[in-house]
Amino acid sequence: MWPLYAAGFTTAFGAHGIAASLGGADDAVTSLLVLGGLLALYDGAEVLLKPVFGTLADKIGARPVLLGGLVAFAAASALYVVADSPGWLWAARLGQGAAASAFSPSASALVARLNPAAKHGRAFGSYGFYKSIGYTLGPLLGGVLVWAGGLRLLFAVLTVLGAAVAVWAAVAVPVVPPLPKARQTVLDLARRLAEPAFLAPTAALAAATAALSVGVGFLPVSGRTAGLGTVATGAAVSLLAACSAVSQPRAGRALDDGRLSTRGGLAAGLLVTAAGLACAMLPGLTGLLLGATLIGVGTGLITPLGFAALASSTPQERLGQTMGSAELGRELGDAGGPLLVAAVASLATLTYGFGVLAALTGIGAVLAFAHRRAAPDVPGTEPDK
Repeated sequence: MWPLYAAGFTTAFGAHGIAASLGGADDAVTSLLVLGGLLALYDGAEVLLKPVFGTLADKIGARPVLLGGLVAFAAASALYVVADSPGWLWAARLGQGAAASAFSPSASALVARLNPAAKHGRAFGSYGFYKSIGYTLGPLLGGVLVWAGGLRLLFAVLTVLGAAVAVWAAVAVPVVPPLPKARQTVLDLARRLAEPAFLAPTAALAAATAALSVGVGFLPVSGRTAGLGTVATGAAVSLLAACSAVSQPRAGRALDDGRLSTRGGLAAGLLVTAAGLACAMLPGLTGLLLGATLIGVGTGLITPLGFAALASSTPQERLGQTMGSAELGRELGDAGGPLLVAAVASLATLTYGFGVLAALTGIGAVLAFAHRRAAPDVPGTEPDK
């Protein structure tokens, strides 16, 4: 499992480490338009390719797609180290996004295949923990590396990281052969992805990612508006990430021990996340810290339970396809949440932006609680006690 945790860390560190450092690369990023394009390139590749590589993992096996993605990530990172020109930066960033689209859903599928259903909560909780560590350390270590040796040094470190994890996975991750499966048409796929067993966890994961992105991006803006310094706003973002990282293994253990159900946990996570967004509307340091804490706890509760619910309701021969499609939902939330809050803030204020997203997340929590009472819980999990 450890190479899979390392793969999760790699994709998170690569995404946020470079994204947070591009603004300081004056030689390669000459305008806000260029910066926006480079940021969108990585996420755009993931949105388009994650379902494709997830389906490929089901066809040929998740392990080859994992290894190929990690090797491609190292090669794409090395491209900019060798070329060191603005044009090749675009190619390297696109290559990194495409490679992450391969090894990220494959790693999720392997987490599910290599663990029995009774341990999916712990497995996905640990996987999410190390991914959150990557998100947390990415901006910090990325900034230090760019300060020490420029953008090329950061890409060089990512080259070594991707290659090392690929070798580690090749040695330690066992071969998991693809399972035989019945022929599936496009209509069959559409029907399966339209089922509540897929839509409900994926929608919760998208809402959690949207709230997390909004918290990381806009809580510092809210703090600066209230007159707080960069130390306080940076501490708030770190608090959010830490709460999310610590909550995920705990939520996973509670699921496996039968103290929490997937539907009940997802509904509670959405409610806590909505409360955090509502607290972010409060002025000053109190609102900042309360918002960061509750958003972190809520999203940390949703993430392992959402993936465990998807794994328990999906035939094992379709795990890659399901995880790739669920990752697509998360990417849409990652982009849609900040866009929604920014649009509302441009018409009113940032406070109203937090309020709108809090209301939408709260509605999701109400619907989840209503659905939980109207239907039996996800197979393979215990009811609430």
